[in-house]
Amino acid sequence: MIVNVDLHIHSKYSGGTSKDMNLRNIIKYSKIKGLDIVGTGDCLNPEYLKEIKEFKDKNIILTTEVEDKDRVHHLIIVPNIEKAEELRERFKKYSKDIDKEGRPKIYLSGREILEIVREADSLIGPAHAFVPWTSIYKSFDSIYQCYEKKPDFIELGLSADSDMADMIKELREFVFLSNSDAHSYHPHRLGREFNQLIVDNIGGLEDNFEEIKRAIKNKKVIANYGLDPKLGKYHLTACSKCYIKFKLEDAKKFNFKCPECGGRIKKGVYDRVLELSDGKIEHPNFRAKYIKIIPLAEIISLTIGKGIFTKSVQRIWETFINKYGNEIDVLINADIKELKEIHERVGEAIKLFREGKIYILPGGGGKYGEISFYPIKTNYYKEKITLDKWINKNINL
Repeated sequence: MIVNVDLHIHSKYSGGTSKDMNLRNIIKYSKIKGLDIVGTGDCLNPEYLKEIKEFKDKNIILTTEVEDKDRVHHLIIVPNIEKAEELRERFKKYSKDIDKEGRPKIYLSGREILEIVREADSLIGPAHAFVPWTSIYKSFDSIYQCYEKKPDFIELGLSADSDMADMIKELREFVFLSNSDAHSYHPHRLGREFNQLIVDNIGGLEDNFEEIKRAIKNKKVIANYGLDPKLGKYHLTACSKCYIKFKLEDAKKFNFKCPECGGRIKKGVYDRVLELSDGKIEHPNFRAKYIKIIPLAEIISLTIGKGIFTKSVQRIWETFINKYGNEIDVLINADIKELKEIHERVGEAIKLFREGKIYILPGGGGKYGEISFYPIKTNYYKEKITLDKWINKNINL
């Protein structure tokens, strides 16, 4: 059977998350989204572990994210409660915040974390592998500089897709995962990226772990669904304060300090991929197809010109959910003619997204990209910030 799986989310115990991000809401809204299996996130947190133990829902799997001493983030998939407690005890002496933070800082190297995870019969791979703040390719030029051994998978992150990742030679042997990294349970966050895997059944924590482990090991991930990477917050090189975008060569000449506002320029995922690339996109035979989607509420919001949480958007969203049962079926499976009968403009918008006939102003510096149904008449880079003008203004530097 084919299942929809999101393996990277966070609970209310992680910084910057919704206070309502509890397991009950995660499970409820993951089903409304159309997910068959959802990661718990934060399974090393003691209070959250208590909450997880109370639930017997068959659609969950234990997951967590940790940060190592080099600020690399790792996604860990755990078989059962006992192994989560074992990992927690092993990591506890190397962490100052594991008792209170859902995404703990572990003062170990990636290699040391991998060894401990493997001893606990769990799976590990780099989370959001290209993000310019906390990722493996922010701190290292190679997976093996971090782990020394081969991890189990690579998580792409919102600002990259499989075309970009397969520009890097060493990644062509890995299975890619696309996950939401959701910090709230709302369906425009939860499951905004997900994977389709082939499994035999869904049966609770341990059974789900074995099925997902088998799918990863046997390369049975058949599709990665996710945002167009240009919509990601870190796709292009840009200032993290005013969000002006720069060509990488200019950012280097500015010493990554924005000449407009003085903010810090962050190297974009696209530019980082080009630095690591061997100059070609080469997909291995097992590579899952990458299918670009966008959450239904965002499509409705863009179509009618109202905010996501307005009554108008929510009413239309509920109409589609009541008809089809979940959001993923609306986005990728439902007949366009039927969708137009519910709401003609939204149905047409979904058709345009499926056909790739949309326009995007890429994101960067921490700001998401912008979507339009019409051509965006603007340059990626702010025209007045040119190198010549900057040199003229700072001639004595």
